[in-house]
Amino acid sequence: MSEFSPLHITFAVYILGMVGIGLAAWYYTRSFDDYILGGRSLGPYVTALSAGASDMSGWLLLGLPGALYLSGLSEAWIAVGLVIGAWANWRFVAAPLRLYTERSQNALTLPDYFNQRFEDRNKLLRVFSALVILVFFAVYCASGIVAGARLFESVFAIPYAQAMWFGAAATIAYTFIGGFLAVSWTDTVQATLMIFALIITPVFVILGLGGPAEAVALVEQVDPARLDMFRGTTVVGIISLLAWGLGYVGQPHILARFMAADSVRSIPAARRIGMIWMVLCLAGAVAVGFFGIAHFRAHPELAGPVEANPERVFIELATHLFNPWVAGVLLSAILAAVMSTLSCQLLVCSSALTEDFYKGFLRPRAGQRELVWVGRMAVLAVALLAIWLAADPDSRVLGLVSYAWAGFGAAFGPVVVLSLFWGGMTRNGALAGMVTGAATVIAWKELFAESTGLYEMVPGVALATVAVLVFSRLGAPPSPAMRGLYQHVQDELRRSRD
Repeated sequence: MSEFSPLHITFAVYILGMVGIGLAAWYYTRSFDDYILGGRSLGPYVTALSAGASDMSGWLLLGLPGALYLSGLSEAWIAVGLVIGAWANWRFVAAPLRLYTERSQNALTLPDYFNQRFEDRNKLLRVFSALVILVFFAVYCASGIVAGARLFESVFAIPYAQAMWFGAAATIAYTFIGGFLAVSWTDTVQATLMIFALIITPVFVILGLGGPAEAVALVEQVDPARLDMFRGTTVVGIISLLAWGLGYVGQPHILARFMAADSVRSIPAARRIGMIWMVLCLAGAVAVGFFGIAHFRAHPELAGPVEANPERVFIELATHLFNPWVAGVLLSAILAAVMSTLSCQLLVCSSALTEDFYKGFLRPRAGQRELVWVGRMAVLAVALLAIWLAADPDSRVLGLVSYAWAGFGAAFGPVVVLSLFWGGMTRNGALAGMVTGAATVIAWKELFAESTGLYEMVPGVALATVAVLVFSRLGAPPSPAMRGLYQHVQDELRRSRD
């Protein structure tokens, strides 16, 4: 590949464009509120696409198509569960959380919201929830680093260790420079690129094979079981795949988009835009993996890299089906997916370190400029930790994502939902739910996941919910102020729907 090949030029233009958006966002970042939540100024379109892009990381173009290529339509249950979970998150969580965080002394982070919502004077909720964010996002960020490294390793034929730094550099740069506004604006561009790539690629695969019927026939030649969503599955297996949807209500990087919307009234429009985008992207990712089986059946001489690592299926299809300029644009969609999610995760970790530790304990009276720069330094620190965790070249993107997704879903999901809809919840209940959810995910993953086949999200969410309900009824009830705020938020929500 020449030094100035179309792929090099396309990637360079794309990366420079994202950094340019970061520089533009720098101009509008005047306070720590701007750096962390963009001053709560996102309209419906940006809210929707930023939430979607921050959700759909590199696993959308690498992990999910790879799972479909390896096992067939039985893996599509993940997509079904995600659509249901995302819709429920938009419908029932987005508006109450947006309003509650603003009324809870303008809470900028999820730990800050928990601390204010439950009047936690000892700040145990703030500390533990911030630790959960740092632990599981370190793993989640590592998955983004791995996905970016896979892309640069495949496209530019460079060693994995070098590819990690190339893949992460641009994301770190614009997140460091522009904060939340840079992340949200770039997410909008990246979401558009992702949906374009995931629609055009399977269409060209199908056309190249002669049509849908011919493509399905080729898949059947490989293995008829890959056409059946139920073949080779168990009830436990389907529950585990659908359970991915449970995780949405606990993902800090997605919940931050709801908190940053300009008003509660923007949420319904954002929900419609976000769900249409998500359904099309997931359908495209499933089609890439499924019809990729047919493509490499028809062209077995090209199948070597995909057979060695199924998560390369989108990369190989884009490279083989399109001229280098178009392939460069399509492969940039992987970089878009990686960058959009990684940047959101770095920013959430930065906010936890800055707002919940530095300001919360070390420098309560720190000025806005100081907090912004501490936040930027925190972005660098978390990025370096993620690169260190991603150093193993045999890491699988989907496996890393599933573990972190379960950790957040179980530790935060039941606490977030019940805090919004149950006035009787207490600080002890919230803390018990977080500890139980996080501990169950870790213990189940290590001890029982392989033998039972049950995704650790399921027992984690179930036991965390029980812990919240039980411990909230022990000890002192919610204070009159907590009850009053809860009722005030419910009344505002009812008025906003009228």
